[in-house]
Amino acid sequence: MSKKYLSLLVLIVILVLAGIIGLVAFSGSDNDNVQVSESALQVANKKSPQVLSETIEIESEAPHPVSIQALIEKDFNGSNLTLGNIHYTNDVYTRYYITYTSGALTISGIMNVPHGDGPFPVLVLNHGFIDPSIYTNGRGLKREQNFMARAGFIVLHPDYRNHADSSKDDRDALAVRLGYTEDVINAVYALKSSGLPFLDANNIGMLGHSMGGGITLNILVAQPGLIKAAVLYAPVSGNASYSYDRWLARESGNVTEISQLYGGPDESPEFWQNLSAETFYDRIVGPIKIFHGTSDDSVPLDWSYETEKKLKKSGVDVSLTVYEGEEHEFGPDWPNFMNSARDFFNDNLK
Repeated sequence: MSKKYLSLLVLIVILVLAGIIGLVAFSGSDNDNVQVSESALQVANKKSPQVLSETIEIESEAPHPVSIQALIEKDFNGSNLTLGNIHYTNDVYTRYYITYTSGALTISGIMNVPHGDGPFPVLVLNHGFIDPSIYTNGRGLKREQNFMARAGFIVLHPDYRNHADSSKDDRDALAVRLGYTEDVINAVYALKSSGLPFLDANNIGMLGHSMGGGITLNILVAQPGLIKAAVLYAPVSGNASYSYDRWLARESGNVTEISQLYGGPDESPEFWQNLSAETFYDRIVGPIKIFHGTSDDSVPLDWSYETEKKLKKSGVDVSLTVYEGEEHEFGPDWPNFMNSARDFFNDNLK
């Protein structure tokens, strides 16, 4: 072999080795996750030009603003809990008019504070539906407010937006009702940030009646661990479409507006699933007690049986107590119900 051909062969070997070394160096660089050449990317785009753009759009898509996911991702600003005028003082507690911040709104309510130094555990009570046009400050659950304050709990009862002296929200019925949940979440954050020395901000429970039970379920899935224990008193279902079919769909104005904005449960099943607490029951931490009567003609007892079943399936610590003959707001068995609720909260908050 001539020197000319030998030199050419050596040059080829050197070039091949340099290429191998360069390839190894590239594969071991800091760009391990970006190893697609420009030419390969061009080929992929020619085969499926929308793949990358669609993937980016899916990953960056924000949750629907009227959804449980939106509550899960929301930053809450509950603050400025202010004790205003004293409604009255009795032998056990003082009842205050209160306000606090919820988003851009100011929410009114009441707070019953037991006499003494404390700190006292806190119960947030969520009332059921009362026509906002006739609702007055602190109107819902007055028996329960009094009982729990006498049992040694601070009781905060929010009015919700559009109720009493709270700020107004002019959006549609679904958006406003989800806003009630936001107002109660912010009530808890306002309690926790208040710095009031007589208040035990580490031990907060919640009791919700009827619609207020649905609000409580929303809070339990949207903000796991925000409260330590919950009582659901004749609660609506965690399936939002049930409430739509039973109440909202009866009003032609609501049907028209909701259909235009979101579609009904049959038209937009995914939207309604994402508005339903039951879709997210596996996020719940902490125990739940449900109480319901067999003669409730406002909220079907079957809803509570179904709620208990689905909560248990999701691993939630829950039990249902059924009172024979009791209606939507308990009568003869109300003391038994309240004693059981008090004991449940004592076990979990004190």
